[in-house]
Amino acid sequence: MTVIGNLLICMVTVHPTLHMPMYFFLRVLSFLDISTASTVVPKMLVNFLSENRSISYMGCVTQLYCVVFLATTEWYLLAAMAYDRYVAICNPLRYTVIMNTRVCLSLVLLSCCSGNVVSVVQTAWVFMLPFCGPRMINYFFCDIPPLILLSCTDTSLYEKQIITATVLVIFTPFCLILVSYACIISSILKISSADSRYKTFSTCSSHLIVVTLYCASGTLIYLHPKSSNSQDTKKVLALIYTTVIPTLNPLIYSLRNKEVREVLIRTMAVWVKK
Repeated sequence: MTVIGNLLICMVTVHPTLHMPMYFFLRVLSFLDISTASTVVPKMLVNFLSENRSISYMGCVTQLYCVVFLATTEWYLLAAMAYDRYVAICNPLRYTVIMNTRVCLSLVLLSCCSGNVVSVVQTAWVFMLPFCGPRMINYFFCDIPPLILLSCTDTSLYEKQIITATVLVIFTPFCLILVSYACIISSILKISSADSRYKTFSTCSSHLIVVTLYCASGTLIYLHPKSSNSQDTKKVLALIYTTVIPTLNPLIYSLRNKEVREVLIRTMAVWVKK
């Protein structure tokens, strides 16, 4: 479902009528969602169906790096999408000039670079810890909270580092998103027509839904990384941002976006005729 839904978004957003920065970012978001699900879900399904639920050391390192990289990149990309909506609504006459191809590519590249730096640092920190106890994690993929529970040394310094990284990775983009939407709401309230206000705000509501889900799940997991009494809760939250959100994103953006919905219907109608 995740792969099919996001592939449809990738294919639909290359339509000539959707050649806008917003749909370029949406296409990149769909690619990241496919990658996130592909990193976690296949191994999780194997564990459900097999008695051998082990993962190699390098496999665990790779999975942790990929999950952190993709999650961080997607979070910064959501901030870039909020800036795109701010420019489109608050500076509509200069939108195509400000959000040109170079700027869009630079924002995506910056998101990827930020994700890579955060992922390399976090993965290196985790696997520098000594693991001399049990080698079984109470989780469905290799993530930071269950891994540091296996360490046989004092991890208080590392926990503070995780909290600091969480604040920088989640709350810094979140503040930028809040500022963007504060300006957007201020501009929307100045529109005299109620229909125009509703139409303008509806273009942002999908993005707000995704941002809220991401911020809530990520914050609750990583602000208290070693609280063992809430591992089941953390597994549910991790399930949300690794499998549920990538599956829901195509539905959220396609069903709540008139242009995407119309192109999707036309595209599917052509496929059915063929």
